[in-house]
Amino acid sequence: MVQRITFDEQALSQRLMNYRRELHRYPEAAWCEFFTTSRIAGHLEDLGFELFFSDQIIASDTIMGRDERAIATEQQRALNWGTDENTISKMQGITGVGALLDTGREGPVYVFRFDIDAVEVMESQNDSHRPCFLGFSSLSPGVAHACGHDAHAAMGLGLAEVLAENKEILNGKIKLLFQPAEEGCRAGKAIAESGWLDDADYFVAAHIGMNVPSGTLVCDPQHFLCSSKFDLHFKGKPAHAGIEPNVGCNALAAACTSVTQMLAIPRHRDGMTRVNIGQLTSGEGRNVIPAHAVLKGETRGENRELNSYMYQQVEQIAQASAMMHGVRVEIQAQGEAIGLHNDPEMVDILESVGYGSGFTQVVRQKDFGASEDAGYLVDRVQSKGGKAVYCLVGSDLTAGHHNGDFDIDESRMLSGVKLFTSVIEKIQAQQ
Repeated sequence: MVQRITFDEQALSQRLMNYRRELHRYPEAAWCEFFTTSRIAGHLEDLGFELFFSDQIIASDTIMGRDERAIATEQQRALNWGTDENTISKMQGITGVGALLDTGREGPVYVFRFDIDAVEVMESQNDSHRPCFLGFSSLSPGVAHACGHDAHAAMGLGLAEVLAENKEILNGKIKLLFQPAEEGCRAGKAIAESGWLDDADYFVAAHIGMNVPSGTLVCDPQHFLCSSKFDLHFKGKPAHAGIEPNVGCNALAAACTSVTQMLAIPRHRDGMTRVNIGQLTSGEGRNVIPAHAVLKGETRGENRELNSYMYQQVEQIAQASAMMHGVRVEIQAQGEAIGLHNDPEMVDILESVGYGSGFTQVVRQKDFGASEDAGYLVDRVQSKGGKAVYCLVGSDLTAGHHNGDFDIDESRMLSGVKLFTSVIEKIQAQQ
């Protein structure tokens, strides 16, 4: 007979809220999560987990979208916020932490993944915004937890507590992955290629919200979009805009031509395709022919072929625009996501334990319609013979994801933790 995993739900719910609100106050963008990683690592170490940092969990030679120039500044800010210097040193400039609880008994290897990065958006200062009027809104201008990753990290810490308390009735090994740089799909591939997931028998990841109401569990989200994130660096030649404009080569003009043409790329007949240009910066002065321009964008597609079609169109347009205006262009990959397909066996498990985990509605499938770099993690686990699932934990939201007014229903974090423990119980019962 399998013993039940037990804990004080009311007390844990309060601690989940406390974890989430602390992390919410100190948001850090992708690859800058030094304070966040340190706080998480400190709690995990106190609970007796073995910790893994840097190259132990991330293949650093495959990292994408990391601004080396910002690392020292972000580390110093984390230290100013009270981050432990020893933990900063262990990170070796690379954020995120893996944790292992070895029960000492034979059994499967479980991996639970929680992303921890924030979004580059200004949090609302409206008095009606709960983080604002309760005093836990972002202390970092222009960066906010507007996607729910603070709740994910809190659920991970709550799960760690429960596992440590119930270690004597558990079998096998349980790994917790607190992943940096999910936004922009920048870390999943590097983590997958590190090999840290290669012994996983079961992998579980979840996202809170995503237009799913409180009390609802979506076991098998559909239509994850493949995506490529890119920066285009146009390099021209400056000149006086009045005396000799003919001498200059206008990088801004090339970038603008690229934008209009990229947004006009024909959508593919075989499925959903997307392109977005989110940022364009350029110029030295109003009377100078712009010599530099940086364009940041992304493509998406229902599958790799459709995304590849969009990305190839972007490359061709960038090169043609640069040639048209006599400038050079460099294309830099900044992130990448592939599709994600859950194992039916894992979906069945979620369906069977959903109602018992505090959900009032359990839905098997729903369109996801976005990109997730957990796809690389799921693919890696499956390629090594493991089973994997990515689900949605419903939460009523005050505004959409990546909006400054975003906030969650904090009570749903407890259901997430109960779901994860129920998965372990179910699998142990089947052994």
